[in-house]
Amino acid sequence: MTARLACLALALWLGILPANAQAQRRPAASPAPPAAVEQPAPEPPPPPYEPQLLQLAEVMGSLAYLRTLCAAVEARDWRERMAALLEAEGRTPARRERLTGAFNRGFRAYAATHRLCTDGSQEASSRLAGEGEKLARGLAGRFGG
Repeated sequence: MTARLACLALALWLGILPANAQAQRRPAASPAPPAAVEQPAPEPPPPPYEPQLLQLAEVMGSLAYLRTLCAAVEARDWRERMAALLEAEGRTPARRERLTGAFNRGFRAYAATHRLCTDGSQEASSRLAGEGEKLARGLAGRFGG
């Protein structure tokens, strides 16, 4: 994990997005000359922090649902933070799919059981926010370089 990702993880969690986090785009690759049969490049092995990053994405999905349910001011921010995480870490289609799947799992888990904003919903939201902050700080501390 690069120091850039560590900073991004903390910035995402704390809601302090770098000014260029969403504007950065990878340059488009120039088209390769046609080959007889092109084989897709093998998926590189996941980084050592992949489990924690997937868990963070799942927590972000849960918070996206719960904060929206309870009409929190920052409800929309969780989707934007996930988009920034995908931009920074979704280097391959398979990796983007894993991160998106984790976000959606978290979202659906709470959508299945919470239909109204209740004390339980707010308690779950607070617990998840603490868990996510701990994950983000752990990622930054351990892999931040």
